[in-house]
Amino acid sequence: MISLGVSLSIASPTYAAERIDLFAWAQSNRPFPLPIWKILLATGKIAASLSLYTPLLTSEVRQALASRLQLEPNVGDKLVEDLLHSSAGERFLNTLQAAMPDTGVAELKYALSQAALRPEGISLLGVFRAFPSQNLTIDAPSAIALASQMNLPAWQSQTLSSVLDRELTVKTKSPQIAFDPTQTGPYWVWKQTMTLQDYERDRTIPIDLYWSRHTQGPLVVISHGFGADRRFLSYLAHHLASYGLTVVALEHPASNVAWLTSDRFGQPSSNILPASEFVDRPKDVSFVLDRLNRLNRFSDTLRGKFNTNQVTIVGHSLGGYTALALAGAPLNLKYLRQFCNDPDPVAFSPADLLQCNAADLPDHPVKVKDERIVQAVLLNPVIGRLFDETSLSQVTIPTLMVAGTEDAITPAVSQQFLPFTKLKTKKFLLTAIGATHLSVGDPTNLNRALTQSIFVRERPEHQTEALRELLKGLSLAFVEQLTPQASLYGSFLTPAYAQSFSTADLKLRLNSDLPPNFSNWLKMAALPMEQIVSSTLPKRVEQSCNHRLMCWQDQLPLVMFILPGGIPLAASQFFKLKRQKRRRQRRSL
Repeated sequence: MISLGVSLSIASPTYAAERIDLFAWAQSNRPFPLPIWKILLATGKIAASLSLYTPLLTSEVRQALASRLQLEPNVGDKLVEDLLHSSAGERFLNTLQAAMPDTGVAELKYALSQAALRPEGISLLGVFRAFPSQNLTIDAPSAIALASQMNLPAWQSQTLSSVLDRELTVKTKSPQIAFDPTQTGPYWVWKQTMTLQDYERDRTIPIDLYWSRHTQGPLVVISHGFGADRRFLSYLAHHLASYGLTVVALEHPASNVAWLTSDRFGQPSSNILPASEFVDRPKDVSFVLDRLNRLNRFSDTLRGKFNTNQVTIVGHSLGGYTALALAGAPLNLKYLRQFCNDPDPVAFSPADLLQCNAADLPDHPVKVKDERIVQAVLLNPVIGRLFDETSLSQVTIPTLMVAGTEDAITPAVSQQFLPFTKLKTKKFLLTAIGATHLSVGDPTNLNRALTQSIFVRERPEHQTEALRELLKGLSLAFVEQLTPQASLYGSFLTPAYAQSFSTADLKLRLNSDLPPNFSNWLKMAALPMEQIVSSTLPKRVEQSCNHRLMCWQDQLPLVMFILPGGIPLAASQFFKLKRQKRRRQRRSL
């Protein structure tokens, strides 16, 4: 095993180490001062004095040691404290101990807290330097694993942003437009909340209806993401309805915010995301369409408001999966299980962890395609390994996909860009360079604490307003392609129009095709830390639970949960119960 030893010379715990001693394979113990590390990491060149360590100081190791999380110095220690008291804290400390096997928890917490105070951000090298001991042994492969877990989304974003900006930018001027589709439409909007009961499946489905007196065009259905609710895209629903479109936003009962904050997780059969939800979510939509079809025929106030034979579905995150399943993409469970059964899962994104719950479905899951779905808008969709190329090629309806390059929940490369290249239908890709997972959401429905998360740094609403404005115009233009006004709205589905909304914080690009050879580049970008680390990680970490998927679901960071401001991360109760349950199981063995 390759190991990396570090000897820290410190006069007092309040001062950082001034020298790092490195050795490899126990062949040498040759000290060199810390500034050499800085030069190495800044230039990428290995000095002659370090030539002995060339086999160890690969580009991946240098990348891992140099990468960092940007934290505000005045809140860094608070964020670390929150992390260590969250569901991710135990996992994070376990990984730290794997990288520094001779250390204690108290020492690790101290080093992490001190490293978080550094103005340049928290880095793995910073944690090493802040360690309150004169001698420290580092397991190099595990250290790279740790760095990748902390920095994979940021690394991908930094790599993607400059390339995407260069490759996707157009030089044409903004088109001349007859009106502004981002402005509220001419019609007054009515909103009504209803609760539908599916007795056959024992599911209660709340819905919000938005409509005007002058109904036209297809029906729009909105499916929220995991841990959200039907109000996540309420601004978009109201906007579309103001142009005469009828919109229904539904809530999925086993993957909404109420599910995460309920006491069901104390029960032995509790699961953060039941495998059945991958079937029930699409069925929820079909059930709602059936009920709306009855209202369309028999309701006194809503008769003629629901064009259920021509539906555009808008899905965010797990709702994006829901939309694709309804559009005809079948799950490939063999493909998914191959990925989920990797013996050394490293640097999985929350979307990877979530999708692996579907691996417990029967080998032949129920078909959920609904022919009434004729368009799909996919916002930061969870796709990953749920669908392979064959699955995606079966989607024949037009799609509009949105990807954010700083999305740490559903990373753009694996969850959006690569799947987009496999779609064979008419398609558009809106790339928001700099946007995060929740940037498209209604700011009034989001927990503002997420902007301070140590794992996922969501942008504040003023920085993402341009994306939401553009989404209003693009979504309207996309839906209107099914109406006689298609040509009038066609000029808004152009790269130049989307690019005109770019700001200093977000660069917005719209494409129907990606540049030649871009797919190959994306495949390379998707691999680096995941596969490099998994190929070097020592196979000596024992699982403390019986089922690998059960282990993974306990590793989800709380920032996955899109809790409204009035419910401050109450999902932490769930993780306490899960830990207590595991302890009881161990004692009973």
